[in-house]
Amino acid sequence: MKHWTERFDDDDGEEPLVRPYTITGGRTISERDDLALITLVTAISRVSPETARRLRKMQPEHRAIVGLCKRPLAVAEVASALKLPVSVTKILIGDLIDTGQLRARAPLAFAKAGGLPDMTILEAVRDGLRNL
Repeated sequence: MKHWTERFDDDDGEEPLVRPYTITGGRTISERDDLALITLVTAISRVSPETARRLRKMQPEHRAIVGLCKRPLAVAEVASALKLPVSVTKILIGDLIDTGQLRARAPLAFAKAGGLPDMTILEAVRDGLRNL
């Protein structure tokens, strides 16, 4: 009798099948509500020896996120680069923020405007999309 995972050996994908819940340790939603698709995340440049030890114990995806975020990236860009669902990426980014390896901030346009974009910009984007 074949093991149920053997049917995935013939998959044309280059990477083995990995379920997202194994990457996140079984968590399905992020505990953080401040991570939107456009939230910018940046790696902390100076990492203490204790933080470096924690990073070595984390998933490879955690280490990949820290490597990607040497320059500010949006949460959506990180998810795209890792080819992971945004929900999984948010959980991993939340882990890294909690351990002091990443910093998150709202984009400057939102921070300057008190959290809301200018209505004329939104209308211009809407009109541009309609013209496509």
